[in-house]
Amino acid sequence: MQRFRHFLPHRLTRREAELAYLNDAVSPYDLERREREVAAGKFAGY
Repeated sequence: MQRFRHFLPHRLTRREAELAYLNDAVSPYDLERREREVAAGKFAGY
């Protein structure tokens, strides 16, 4: 099974997914909205 691990994509952790989502903001207003979504649990199922 270890041989095939390098073929599988790396699944982001919840923290990594949140940071990637926040880093994709295009304006201060967009960032503020995204911060509220993350705080409300947008990635809680990760």
